[in-house]
Amino acid sequence: MFYYLLKYVLLGPLLRLVFRPRIEGLEHVPSSGPAIIAGNHLSFSDHFLMPAILKRRITFLAKAEYFTGPGIKGRLTAAFFRSAGQIPVDRSGKEAGQAAIREGLGVLRKGELLGVYPEGTRSHDGRLYKGKVGVAVMALKAQVPVIPCAMIGTFEAQPPGKVIPNIHPVVIRFGKPLDFSRYVGLENEKAILRAVTDEIMYAILSLSEQEYVDQYAAVAKAEQAASKGERERRFPRAPLS
Repeated sequence: MFYYLLKYVLLGPLLRLVFRPRIEGLEHVPSSGPAIIAGNHLSFSDHFLMPAILKRRITFLAKAEYFTGPGIKGRLTAAFFRSAGQIPVDRSGKEAGQAAIREGLGVLRKGELLGVYPEGTRSHDGRLYKGKVGVAVMALKAQVPVIPCAMIGTFEAQPPGKVIPNIHPVVIRFGKPLDFSRYVGLENEKAILRAVTDEIMYAILSLSEQEYVDQYAAVAKAEQAASKGERERRFPRAPLS
């Protein structure tokens, strides 16, 4: 109930008014039956813009940190995501990844839409990063199509650290469903999973026209943070007089 209240009364109309998103390829999203929508992830607002324009309900695998934040803000955020039907995902290791896959498969078995960001985290610089193979595992095990999706302009509208979004044009572009039925039964083959994931990422790249980086986003973020820390250690800022 809260999901539809957000979509049609509280949040959806406001998002449409502020961002005025242009929608392309919406006919590629099936009107019924299970499917995975796999998209790039540029902004916190992605979680809300896509559901606002889809005719069907979509459930996202959301990072667990949204459900465990401290204080009143943390509790409100957790309550919001739970009420909207989003599923917390622990990203701390291999076993956590398996749990996320089980949750995602549960959504698909109910005949619903599952939203996945194969990069595993938001892009910190607007580029598209290497996809993780969990999306391929779910597509093959559930035998469902994957609809690639590109969010365009949301990084400029709400980059990392930006609380109040900028007014910036946004395009949400869906591509033709990808059929991986030729690989059914091969979901334990690493080479197949990598090939399927790369095909999905290439479809997203073709829609978004981002610069592609053949590296996991989390690794790139960690390297950037380490490099910044090293620079600050070697060249500390002088105290203000």
